[in-house]
Order: sequence, then structure tokens, then C-alpha cells
Amino acid sequence: MVILLYLKRLAKPVTMIILAIALKTLNKGFEVIPEDYVLLINKVSSIMIIFGMSWGAIRMLRLLKQRYLLRHDINIEDNLHARKLHTKLNILERILIFIIITIGVAAVLTLFEGVKKIGVSLFASAGIAGIILGFAAQKAIGTLLAGLQIAISQPIRLDDVLVVEGEWGWVEEIRLTFVVVRIWDKRRLVLPTTYFIEKPFQNWTRNSADLLGTVFIYTDYKIDIDALREELTRLLDEHPLWDRKVNNLQVTNATEKGVELRAMMSASNSPKTWDLRVDIREGLIKYLQKNHPESLPRTRIALVPDNHEQGAAAQLPDNLNP
Repeated sequence: MVILLYLKRLAKPVTMIILAIALKTLNKGFEVIPEDYVLLINKVSSIMIIFGMSWGAIRMLRLLKQRYLLRHDINIEDNLHARKLHTKLNILERILIFIIITIGVAAVLTLFEGVKKIGVSLFASAGIAGIILGFAAQKAIGTLLAGLQIAISQPIRLDDVLVVEGEWGWVEEIRLTFVVVRIWDKRRLVLPTTYFIEKPFQNWTRNSADLLGTVFIYTDYKIDIDALREELTRLLDEHPLWDRKVNNLQVTNATEKGVELRAMMSASNSPKTWDLRVDIREGLIKYLQKNHPESLPRTRIALVPDNHEQGAAAQLPDNLNP
């Protein structure tokens, strides 16, 4: 089955190469054809061979990558290792395709006398290095090199959860020159690869997918903290998204206006953490409204009369005294 799959994917480029070879062979056998046509047919068949070999190499590369990644599913719960491989191989695939196309173009250029020197220079290793170094200072090639750096160092990976440019979303696609981030509301944020090398951003799934979630509640000083802590435990125990790792309620601040409480919880990934947070926040608010309404935030105002007004009021007759 695997061999048949390879043959099916390579059938078109191989057919092109066979036809080009047959055309070359037949062209040599017809002596009545004018020399100009012979040269033209030779060049066309040579271009077909180069194109077929490049096409076949790209197809083979993609097929090998797909076959290898089938064993590393990115849709499983613990997909950190799979995301590393998918990110690295996808970027390396694009780099190798770029190299194959460059070599193919160089090979075609060598067929024409007018530009033969350009093609030969592209083949020379020193020439290729000189071109890369020469264009590295340019912004476009700098972006390509940033894509290569992302493939090696992997500050971001496919399906990573990022906070970038004030937006929260997932890495949907990594190209050599740009990265597509899928925002939570289904918008797409497209950024150059250099952005992730030069600027700071938040990566919530750099080492693992599980995250801590926080919920802040603001109450009056009359709050029964122990009762609220018990309610938090009850809500988490009944919630299917809680991974049973973190459950904590702390007083994080106290001001003249009230008390700040922070509830901490954990879930297996960022979307589940978000859903868990909003559900727990709603549950704690409903609990306070129903069982401890006196603990909701309030503003106290003490009305103290002025001393002069108190004295004037004391001199009035009793029936006129306010």
C-alpha cells in the first residue's frame, strides 16, 4: 500500500521525465529536422527533465513529511511533542522547497548561453553563500532567516496559545515569512516572523498546556472568608473542567472600600481554563447574592452636622428644633 501511494504521488513528474527523455532520443534520430529546431527541442526536453525532477523531489518531500507526522497527532490532549515536530518539519519543508526551486532555476539558466554565468554561480557554494549573506541585510531575507530561527529555537509552535498585540489566540499557521494567529473571536492576526524574534509576547503553552486561572472577587469587610472558600471547593468539585490540581482562595488586598479576594484554579488547557474561570466567577457571585448579600461591596457615608449648626439648633424652641 505504501509503495502504491508513493507511485501514485510521483506518477505525473515521472511521466514528464520519461516523455522528455523519449523526446530527446527521438530528436537525435531525425536527421531531416533543421538544426535550430533540434536545439529548441533539446532545450525544451531538458527543461522538462529539470522541472520533473524538481516537482518529484517536492512531492516526495511532502509525502515523507506527511507519513512521518501521521504518528504524531496534534489533536490529542498532551500534544506538546507533536506540536514541536509539526512546527519544525513544516518550516524545514518550506526551506527545502525553496532550495529545490532555486537549484531548478539555476539548472535551467545554465541551458542558455546569455545567462549561463548566473546559473553556474548559483550552483557554486561560495556563490550561494554570497547571495544569502548579501541579501541577509534586506528585510525580506531577514524575515526568511527569522523563520529558520523559529524552526530551530521554537519560541512558538503550532497551536500555541499566545497573547500578542493585546490579543489572545492560537498559532494557526507558521510560514517562512509570516505567522497567522487565530484570535478567540475567529479573527486572524498576521504578523511577520521577525516579530517573534524582536518583540516580547506571552506564550501560555511554551512548556505545557495546563494553566492556572484566577478570579478576583471584591466584597465588604463582613465577608465570611471560610464560607466562601468552602463554596469555591464545592463549585470546583462539581465542575468537569477542573483538573483537581489547584484550588485556593486568598485575600490579596484590603482597602478603605473593601476586600479583594483571589480564587485560583487549574485546567488542562487555556480554553478550558477560560471556561472554568467564567463559570466559577458566576457561581461565587450567585452565592454571595443569595447567602451573604450584606457582604457585597458598599459605600458608607456618615452625615455629621457642623458644630455651628448644632449650636444654632440648640437655641431654637423645642417645637422648631429639627
